Amino acid sequence: MSRPLIKICGMTRMEDVRLCVSLGADLLGFIFHAASPRRAAPDFVASVKTGRAVKVGVFVHQSADEVIEIMDRCGLHAAQLHGGQDMAFCEAVGPDRVIRTFWPETYASPEALLRDMENHAEVCGHFLLDAGGKGQGGTGQSIDFGILQHIEIQTPWFLAGGIGPNNIDAALALNPPGLDINSGVESQPGIKDNSKLQAVFDRIDKVR
Repeated sequence: MSRPLIKICGMTRMEDVRLCVSLGADLLGFIFHAASPRRAAPDFVASVKTGRAVKVGVFVHQSADEVIEIMDRCGLHAAQLHGGQDMAFCEAVGPDRVIRTFWPETYASPEALLRDMENHAEVCGHFLLDAGGKGQGGTGQSIDFGILQHIEIQTPWFLAGGIGPNNIDAALALNPPGLDINSGVESQPGIKDNSKLQAVFDRIDKVR
């Protein structure tokens, strides 16, 4: 097992950005969905300097043109598409910049999930596998890890879904290339909990 990439999502405060960078986060996620309690203002995101950490925007219902405009304005390196956007949308944003979300529990079988991901492989740089259903995120739900135990995903992917100190070991047992962590390390939506973040990174740092 090698250490996965770590993305901390739902960033709304500069102090949380600094903490996550100091702990070793590889990617930081900023949500632009209007209905999210973790929505980040574009001016704030544009002002954030993350050092070596990659800046990711999370989008749900925006058009491709709006996504591209926000990415340029805020200095984003990648777009996490969380609304089931089609292949043409991904291609317009730029395949190397797209992290497209899939919801394994909405598929009839693991094989059906794998077929859909394979169809999108050429227009996505990464996949993200989350709990719940289309357009959801940050719900605190844990994904059914058993769905992923018997499929082999070729495209680099992130595992999401309520990951925190209580289930980090189960998440790492799947040997995902990346982990997307949000509600499982919060004290309230958009406010990260220092002790939970420290506990998660302490466990991850033991993976070599």
